[in-house]
Amino acid sequence: MRLNKLFASMLLVGASFSGNGWAETFQPFEVADIQVEGLQRVALGAALLNLPVKVGDTVDQLKLQQAIKSLYASTNFEKIEVLRDGNVLVVKVTERPTISSVTFEGNKDIKDEQLQESLDGSGVKVGESLDRTMLSGIEKGLQDFYYGVGKYGAKVKAEIINLPRNRVELKFTFTEGLAAEIRQINVVGNTEFSDAELIGMLELKDYVAWWDLFGERRYQKQKLQADLETIKTYYQNRGYIRFDVTSTQVAMTPDRKGLYITINVDEGEQYKVKEVNLTGDLMGKEEVLEAILPLKSGDMYNGGDVTFTEEMYGKYLGRFGYAYPEVKTYPEIDDETKEVNLNINIKPGKRVYVRNINFSGNTVTKDEVMRRQLRQMEGAWLNSAQVELSKSNLNRLGYFETVDTETVQVPGTDDLVDVSFNVKEQPSGSFNAGVGYGTESGLSLQFGVQQSNFLGTGNQAGVNLNTNKYSKNVNINYTDPFFTKDGVSLGGSIYWSEFDADEANLEAYKNSSYGIALNSGFPINEYNRINGGIGYRHNEISEISAYEQAIRFYDIYRDSDDPNAGLSFDNFELSLGWSRSSLNRGTFPSDGSSQRLNGKMTVPGSDLQYFKADFDTNFYFPIDRKHSFVVLARGRLGYGNGYGQFNDNDQILPFWENYYSGGSSSLRGFKSNSVGPRSFYLYRGSEPCSPDPSGDGCSLPGDPNQIQVSSGRSIGGNAIATASLELIVPTPFLDEAYTNSVRTSFFVDAGNVWDTEFDYDSYRYLPVEEFDKLQDYSDPGRIRASWGMSVQWLSPMGPMVFSLAWPIKEYEDDETEIFSFNIGKTF
Repeated sequence: MRLNKLFASMLLVGASFSGNGWAETFQPFEVADIQVEGLQRVALGAALLNLPVKVGDTVDQLKLQQAIKSLYASTNFEKIEVLRDGNVLVVKVTERPTISSVTFEGNKDIKDEQLQESLDGSGVKVGESLDRTMLSGIEKGLQDFYYGVGKYGAKVKAEIINLPRNRVELKFTFTEGLAAEIRQINVVGNTEFSDAELIGMLELKDYVAWWDLFGERRYQKQKLQADLETIKTYYQNRGYIRFDVTSTQVAMTPDRKGLYITINVDEGEQYKVKEVNLTGDLMGKEEVLEAILPLKSGDMYNGGDVTFTEEMYGKYLGRFGYAYPEVKTYPEIDDETKEVNLNINIKPGKRVYVRNINFSGNTVTKDEVMRRQLRQMEGAWLNSAQVELSKSNLNRLGYFETVDTETVQVPGTDDLVDVSFNVKEQPSGSFNAGVGYGTESGLSLQFGVQQSNFLGTGNQAGVNLNTNKYSKNVNINYTDPFFTKDGVSLGGSIYWSEFDADEANLEAYKNSSYGIALNSGFPINEYNRINGGIGYRHNEISEISAYEQAIRFYDIYRDSDDPNAGLSFDNFELSLGWSRSSLNRGTFPSDGSSQRLNGKMTVPGSDLQYFKADFDTNFYFPIDRKHSFVVLARGRLGYGNGYGQFNDNDQILPFWENYYSGGSSSLRGFKSNSVGPRSFYLYRGSEPCSPDPSGDGCSLPGDPNQIQVSSGRSIGGNAIATASLELIVPTPFLDEAYTNSVRTSFFVDAGNVWDTEFDYDSYRYLPVEEFDKLQDYSDPGRIRASWGMSVQWLSPMGPMVFSLAWPIKEYEDDETEIFSFNIGKTF
């Protein structure tokens, strides 16, 4: 309940008047002049304007009493005296003091802003005159508020501090005291459902488990009223249409520290639905309305189903321009047969059309960017489904924290409305990599700016100049999502990068690349889209470690005339993808799903011939109506391989295109990029195997049974499968206003990365224990799993992610990472 509403019923302006200086036998007289004395802030003209007596009027006692009432009603004066000096009417006034400042002390349960807002509604604010008669009412209203939250020892005192020039400082001092705790809740009169079942669904609690850190036994009057409605709804949804809460008692202990709550109920009996009748103006749609009717004859009466039916019919009528339909159910209860007839009366009202669609709150985003997301058109009849779809489209942009709609009837008409969209913008740009820290990986610093709503145009632009200990890159990209009015997008990027895998906790190699790419997208319908692109990429690979998997790749593509030289590749790439999204928001969605299938391949005739295909899916299942608790299920599948031949060898996926897993973006609890196959080296004694310039591959002299395998770092693989299940919960200690910018979840992650093409069987000549070690790398059952919690929030610097995770399925060679924190990490 808003505080100003609480005060409204209690703050009364009192007024009294006196006619000082007048005898009991007053004689009327004609006013020759009027003099007003004591004015300081109020202008003479304003005072005379409120005085219904003019020079030349004949006044009597009744007329003067009316004049004094009128002056008090102006709220400018706290004392008024009327005197007669001959035929001159003399009015002596004492002005109400002006409020110079309003201060609050000792208030914790009520914020200063709430208090000031309530006082503003009562006219008690800086610059206004003070009506002293209102203060006692304000004090009582505030104390009643504290009583409503169980603080029966609370006291509120209003103090007036006089200042020069008829000014005052108004000071409110609060002594809140401790809240009374609920000692016991009793339900009396229930036989069908147990006390534990009914009390368990209440917000008010008389018992809190020791492990429930956020539970409390504090009494609140508003929560009690809501709990009574919860019990009533629970019964009526199970057929008890006559259920009633007959009385409620809240008894306080003598020390005023505890409360006993007793709820007396009359359950009644269960009723079944006998008939369901549709009445009123059905607009010739009887068959459709009856077909979608969820209420059936013979079913147990359910109040929730009745309410749902009314809302459903209202939304259905809203699709045809009936903005204000009335759908009301009139039950006819037969207490003898315990049956009820439900008569649903439908009044569509008048069909309305949309005059204007207005936007507010968008200080950055241009109106045209928002307008192209609309499906409700101006000049068309109002369609509630199209309005909701327009709202969903705006939410999915990711530019806004909230989107609210309002339909306002045009004054003077009964068939025109304006539709208003009010948005609250949120940061749409981010530092693309930013700052990262892991318990194992340490601190990394990067820089890059990505803007998904460039200058409010809805276009995506980015300039990334990132550098850290293992990579340097420059990327300039730009995409216009509405290159045509039909939603065809066009964009491109230019990039250059250097990557040192050795510094990134991977097996050593260096990759220097540059390229250019163009892409375009085509909408299929509201939820589906096709994307395609073409690009050119140049790669230079050098300083490759001589591990067995790299030797295989090196032997295929090395220059036989210069076997020790680095590798250089020029590739032309084609990409094609499909995406679908029915998410209710672009950032922190809580309902709907999204899928993305992407594929890319190099054009035949490129130096390398390979392909990759990736599928990602996300499903959000809200548990409650407010979407405070949401289940998120995610999955990812990826596969890549080479095609065709080169120098009589089958082409394979380049190792720098491998999939990696581990870290905050996939398998949390494991070090970034560490999950999956590892490199391995062959040794005999201290002599390593290295590529043979003659082209005969890698060989070791001596007895094969003496050869040892040494494991190296992660190298990724050509196949990946990961899954995640999350429970999104309200963030503790955080106001509901931040729901759309902060998200907390508990999760379970699982998955792995494999190399399905490397021939481990060719190493069977190794000792058994060494060969078994290699076989583990290609084992499909080698799945990792972890669990933990994550907090994500939006900041002016971009998205931030904090995670705590612990492995629940790991292997001896795995590298774990319990804590991770990233700024600018896209999620």
